[in-house]
Amino acid sequence: MKKILLILCLWLSCQSASFAKNEYQVLCFHDVRPQLQENGERDDVTVKRLANYFSWLKRSGFNVISVQDVINASNGVKELPKKAVLLSFDDGLHSFYLYVYPLLKAFNYPATLAVVGSWLDTPANGVVEYGDTVYPRSHFVSIPELKEMAASGLVEVASHSYSLHAGIPGNFQENKMPAATTLKFNSEKSQFESQDAYVKRVSTDLEKNSAWISKTIGKKPRVIVWPYGSFNGRLQEIAKKLDMPIMFTLVDGVNVESQPLNFVKRIYLIDNPPLPNLADDLNEPQIRRERVMHVDLDSIYDLDPAQEAKNIDLLLARVKLAGVSTVYLQAFSDDDGSGAAKSLYFHNRNLPIKRDLFSKVSWELQTIGDVKVFAWMPLLSFSPPDDIARNLDFVVSDDGSQGIGYKRLSPFSAKSRKFIQEIYEDLARYNYFDGILIHDDATLSDQEDASPDALRYYSKNWGMPGDISAIKQDPALNSQWVAKKTAFLTQFSLDLRDLASKYRKPILLARNYYAEPVLNAESEARFSQNIHDGIAHFDWVVIMAMPYLEKSPNPQEWLNSLVSHVQSIPGSKDKVLYELQSKDWNTNQPIKNEELVSWMQKLRADGVSNFGYYPDDPYKNQPDINLIRRQLSLKTEMQ
Repeated sequence: MKKILLILCLWLSCQSASFAKNEYQVLCFHDVRPQLQENGERDDVTVKRLANYFSWLKRSGFNVISVQDVINASNGVKELPKKAVLLSFDDGLHSFYLYVYPLLKAFNYPATLAVVGSWLDTPANGVVEYGDTVYPRSHFVSIPELKEMAASGLVEVASHSYSLHAGIPGNFQENKMPAATTLKFNSEKSQFESQDAYVKRVSTDLEKNSAWISKTIGKKPRVIVWPYGSFNGRLQEIAKKLDMPIMFTLVDGVNVESQPLNFVKRIYLIDNPPLPNLADDLNEPQIRRERVMHVDLDSIYDLDPAQEAKNIDLLLARVKLAGVSTVYLQAFSDDDGSGAAKSLYFHNRNLPIKRDLFSKVSWELQTIGDVKVFAWMPLLSFSPPDDIARNLDFVVSDDGSQGIGYKRLSPFSAKSRKFIQEIYEDLARYNYFDGILIHDDATLSDQEDASPDALRYYSKNWGMPGDISAIKQDPALNSQWVAKKTAFLTQFSLDLRDLASKYRKPILLARNYYAEPVLNAESEARFSQNIHDGIAHFDWVVIMAMPYLEKSPNPQEWLNSLVSHVQSIPGSKDKVLYELQSKDWNTNQPIKNEELVSWMQKLRADGVSNFGYYPDDPYKNQPDINLIRRQLSLKTEMQ
């Protein structure tokens, strides 16, 4: 009884949360059932609980709004009421007509219903493939029911595609991936669908569903709900041309006034959440908590496909046991440990393909491991074969030094930029992932770049001398040069993310930062890294919190100093992630489990929610997951 009372008190304390102008939240529901079934879906909700949600919304002062209300607010016609909530139901299931529609009429609540045309277009005696299950046509709303609800004025019928709510082969291993955003793989021809064929396929489908809805209810849809929440820039362009400017995602969060209508966030309800959980979702700002395992795909790859399959299974089991939220997964091969990508683990046009492995591992980590995956990629450090390399431009040091030691393509060369851009395009075109982690090669030293293209760029675009010595002799000019190089690398990273977003959305962007420029602002000149710039532009600033890498005589004291310094920087709490080392590269020995655990304990004690480690060795159980998971596991912490 005391526990229930405590939960109730915490719930009621949330009621004082403030709401900004024209802010709204969208709840995403699927099937509604009288009782939950053992073989049911995680997003099923009971009729009783849904009725309780509706009652709670009304008595708690929430205002259930319509799509038209959102449009009016976006156009400046009328502001949204405080505590605005929009209700959405996906898939056009018959339970919506049986249970939800009567509740909408009783409460006078509007809602959006997303329908898949091919499912509803199925003959009455036919069947529908719904994920891995086959249902009779009667499992979905009938055409007369859809017309009735649309005519009521309470139900906005949205497009959920005509037949894209399905999986199609998306890689050499033929993993089934969302049809709306996947280039279909033809195993007989061993080739992918062309980009033109893809655009024609999805355009035809979305146009067909809009026409079907218009013919059925007499009104074209103005809302598109992306199947599986999977979409990209091309799909957004197509939907806009079809007069569907409002696009619902499965990205969690609040929609603020500046939120574009083509990127509406929704709260995806799973596990039939109790009322206090729903109250928390709607009233409490979500605290960012990120726990990361950083994985070398080089260690999973094996010449023997059977052994490689076992390695993948081992990784999946290890990720689940660790309880992390995210895996940073290597997408390039670095066999010699040089840090330069000589081949890639995905289909691409510019570098050798070691094996099309990233696609499979990334997909299975997301769907089986239930984690987000960031593609770990170099920004500049690519080492193509000699016949390709001779046509590209590389970073050159004015004093002949190697900078940080990585062989890097010059970002100031149009040829080299195009080479890199095509790699990132192909990464997004052929793979599923949630974000990109920019490798620690994204640096330029205080002697770089002195390549001819770079010197010309400084002169033409920045109005500086085409000579590094001349720039460095003038303190003011040198300061500008340092700042501009930092900004240039940041912008190039953002441009690559935006380029990839044509094929995959949303894409989060993280970047590795060395600790030295974080602790000492003057070190920006040696790295072209600035933490304030990173916090302003990236989703995550991933600091390499690695005391042995920095040769610290007192690792814990060094780590304390780093955390203290970072926490004094505005915005760092929600943007900075600390990446600890699980290996001492000076001695080539693993960090003792007890020491790694103590670092994690101290981070948590200091209020740090976002941290992880690198590298992970699943074969030697290094670090020992059973020991570190008590500090690392986000699931354990949340419980």
